[in-house]
Amino acid sequence: MKKITIAYWIVNGLLAAFMIFSSLDNVVTGEQSVAFIHDKMGYPVYFIPWIGVAKILGAIAILLPMLPARVKEWAYFGFFMDLSTAIYSFIALGEHVSGYAPMFIFVGVLIAAYILHHKRLKAAA
Repeated sequence: MKKITIAYWIVNGLLAAFMIFSSLDNVVTGEQSVAFIHDKMGYPVYFIPWIGVAKILGAIAILLPMLPARVKEWAYFGFFMDLSTAIYSFIALGEHVSGYAPMFIFVGVLIAAYILHHKRLKAAA
């Protein structure tokens, strides 16, 4: 149980850090976010702070131990939708695979976090 818990916190901490740091410019609708998400990808500007706030709330949800498992499940699902939509957007724009290949690392971290979440729940039961 101790190894699972340590691995859980490390992987979820990495996932939460990635999500928070990638959303900070979104929340304030920074120039880089507008140039990338709106100008390049074509998403509306009002979407940018919305997705930033959602990612921060999801990161908080997976880090707070007192939240129910169901809330964490929705946070993991939201992160999966965010990352898969980003990858799909790159593909739809015709970007070379080298432009979005690093996203698969974060998908892998997300999958590991989700698996460890369930292992931790099973070990606690």
